[in-house]
Amino acid sequence: MTCKEAQRLVIPYIRHQLDEETMEAFLDHIDGCEECREELEIYYTVEAGIRQLDSDTGHYNIKGDMEADIQASRQQIYQVRMLTIARYAADTLAVLCIAVMLMLQARLWWQNGIF
Repeated sequence: MTCKEAQRLVIPYIRHQLDEETMEAFLDHIDGCEECREELEIYYTVEAGIRQLDSDTGHYNIKGDMEADIQASRQQIYQVRMLTIARYAADTLAVLCIAVMLMLQARLWWQNGIF
């Protein structure tokens, strides 16, 4: 991902509008590019400040909130990946069960002379 693409995704990331694949590419870029991470910090500070003014809260650990949000995003990516793997495993198991059932049924048909 280029810096231009990452900078274009800063606001959608802050507003939680990215899919997991795009979010992962964005976070990987942010981890390696200090300039883009600084851009994220600036926009995150502004967005969080506006939200705090609207909700009238006095929480000022915005950088800590951003780091927690990044960690939560990474956790979400991990969970989606694990659910996808579990789904593939369940699908594979179901196909294998059906194949075994068909082979057993064919064996029964063969023994009864239907085949």
